[in-house]
Amino acid sequence: MPFPPACLDRLACFPRCVEALIVGLPDADLRFKPPSGAWSILEVLCHLADEEVFDFRARVHRTLAGQDWEPIDPEGWAVQRRYNEQSPREVMARFAVEREKSVAWLKSLRGPDWGAVHEHPRFGGIATGDVMASWLAHDALHLRQVARRLYELAARDGEPFATGYAGSW
Repeated sequence: MPFPPACLDRLACFPRCVEALIVGLPDADLRFKPPSGAWSILEVLCHLADEEVFDFRARVHRTLAGQDWEPIDPEGWAVQRRYNEQSPREVMARFAVEREKSVAWLKSLRGPDWGAVHEHPRFGGIATGDVMASWLAHDALHLRQVARRLYELAARDGEPFATGYAGSW
């Protein structure tokens, strides 16, 4: 049974959704980090590109193959790989290409066992279908994170005026 086509379609269109939010933004805005220390938009993009290769696609593949997962360190990667110093255009392109590869691979699967389970030391049993659903949710969480940076940029750039009329985050 293939994963629901609507889910694959959503995975496929996500890079275009992110790009639509950031097109035309200056590099300084893409690199802006709020006082909280949360990731910049560029760091989110880098994270998405790395997670595409080293987390979701790899973990779906490994679970279907009955293999253990390789450890990942998303927080550490942001520092080690100097996410906020990378080229936004190159990162966005890399993410789009890797997502295309993921979707093509997922569509090529014949009769995958979405119920195959990986025993995670912290989360317990995680089925391949759970990883797929989480992949979609992960996209949405980071879309929200990008939107939050845009909201924070509006507040920063609108000073001394307030953004309260827009509503609260």
